[in-house]
Amino acid sequence: MKTLHSFLTVLLLATIPPATQAALRAGAHTADATPEKLPVLVNGGMTSRSLNEVGSRITARAIVLDDGNTQLALVVVDSCMLSRDFLDDVKESVEKRTSIRVDRQFICATHTHTAPASMGCLGTSADPRYPMLLKRKIIEAVTKAQKNLEPAQVGAAVFDANEFTAVRRWVIRPDRVRKDPFGNPTVRATMHAGGNWDDVTGESGPEDPDFSLVSFQSLKGRPIAVLSNFSMHYFSGGIKGVNADYFGMFNDRMELALTTPNNETLHPPFVSALGHGCSGDIWRADYTKRPAHNPEINNIEKYTDALVKKALAAYKKIKYDREATLAMAQTDLPLKFRAPNAQLLEWARGIVAKTEGLPKTQPEIYAREQIFLHERPEATLCLQAIRIGDIGLTGIPNEVYALTGLKQKAVSPLGTTITFDLANGSEGYIPPPEQHVLGGYNTWAARTAGLESSAEPRIAEACIQLLEKVAGKPRRKPVTPRGPAAEAIAKLKPAAWWRFDEFAGPRAEDEMNRHDGIYEIQVAYQLAGPHSEKFTPGQVNRAAHFVGQRMQARLPKLGTNYSISMWFWNGMPIDSRDVLGWMFSRGR
Repeated sequence: MKTLHSFLTVLLLATIPPATQAALRAGAHTADATPEKLPVLVNGGMTSRSLNEVGSRITARAIVLDDGNTQLALVVVDSCMLSRDFLDDVKESVEKRTSIRVDRQFICATHTHTAPASMGCLGTSADPRYPMLLKRKIIEAVTKAQKNLEPAQVGAAVFDANEFTAVRRWVIRPDRVRKDPFGNPTVRATMHAGGNWDDVTGESGPEDPDFSLVSFQSLKGRPIAVLSNFSMHYFSGGIKGVNADYFGMFNDRMELALTTPNNETLHPPFVSALGHGCSGDIWRADYTKRPAHNPEINNIEKYTDALVKKALAAYKKIKYDREATLAMAQTDLPLKFRAPNAQLLEWARGIVAKTEGLPKTQPEIYAREQIFLHERPEATLCLQAIRIGDIGLTGIPNEVYALTGLKQKAVSPLGTTITFDLANGSEGYIPPPEQHVLGGYNTWAARTAGLESSAEPRIAEACIQLLEKVAGKPRRKPVTPRGPAAEAIAKLKPAAWWRFDEFAGPRAEDEMNRHDGIYEIQVAYQLAGPHSEKFTPGQVNRAAHFVGQRMQARLPKLGTNYSISMWFWNGMPIDSRDVLGWMFSRGR
């Protein structure tokens, strides 16, 4: 009878459709990647530096998922940046140990500026010893996470954390333009310029205040792992030695709060993994306010504790899915670097020839970077998308601006959509094309910001296509809602109505009569406009920032008797020039 029973069991299982066999499993593990030998080189600054003490542990945090058809690994590493060459080598080793395919591995850096240097950037070279240690620890994290696989359920939450993040890149007044490291007056926008209101006209783009959580639990509700994402660059200040910054502190506090009694002895330890969102132009200081630093969260402990408190409140409201399936897609995107022309290369070689030792000044640093760009004319970016039930993740090997993440969220065919920066490589800052025109540190050609100026829209589009692929359905069309005030405007049937809510130019859509306008180059998009639920209920009322140019349109039937209404804010002081600014002109 035992033999017959076994045969019948196998026979019955074989007749069940494959879709009903799938059951989500999740496993997680944290590997300690703290450097064993000090001092160690640390990147994230302009010039080379090393640290001789450890302030917090450095980790590689892995989550492995399996739905019976697809197995994939997610890894968050306490590192400023990780090169694609390094990660490709790591992934091949992981595949040999675990059989998880290279294109089913998603590895990203947190962007802490106090971790051992695993790659060279600006004035700092990679530490000669540390990368091999980190490689072993990433392999360990994935291998042990795979061994910890167990039946699981998944859910997500998103909460508004706007008080913890803000735009750090501000537009500089046209009469206060600054020089770049090459001696040219090109800087119309740069980091932290908002600290002096006399020098600026306003922010250069939007922030993304969303803090996202993806939670994995056992079927009985025991926490297995939480993958989090937030667009705030790094904390900086009050941090000692080699340190995981607020990313590591957040994870430690989440683990302390969510680890169940006796979990350490009965089950694998719970893992929290906070990754880096789209924050190339984002930091924690809000320069629209005075003081810019919120005194209630102006040290790393208070900041992290307040963030954890909100995260735990959101976590408690998560609803879980036991039937979630997985999908993952990857593509390679070849892009060119902005190689120096002959004149710039000659200037760079002259500076480098006179530099003694490592570069110390901005001209020395960026001169050396021109040599690197000349020797490496192009890069191939690894872009990925993952679907976990109705949750979408994308990974970009760059420091993109908040706008790039917002573009993906606006059209994603999935529910909760999250973009991770510095995933599967690191090719530096990549601003939208209109931001390149405004200059500033984030645009200066270097290994940390060297890709062609048209790269961002190509990256964003490739990620959206990957989301469509893993979702199995097309993107959504973003629609700006109409509140009662907006409906009242529409009923007036104006000759044209431009809401200036585009994510990119050059087209400015006329919501009434298709008299679409054309944005000129120096325009920033998706800034927060006049707040009113009467115009855009449930959404931020977006606006364009006309930095130095205009939107032009043709209205051939307008005639000579007309009126115009607008909402505007002029960032120039009243006494700064004879004509403060043109709000509207015709025939010019």
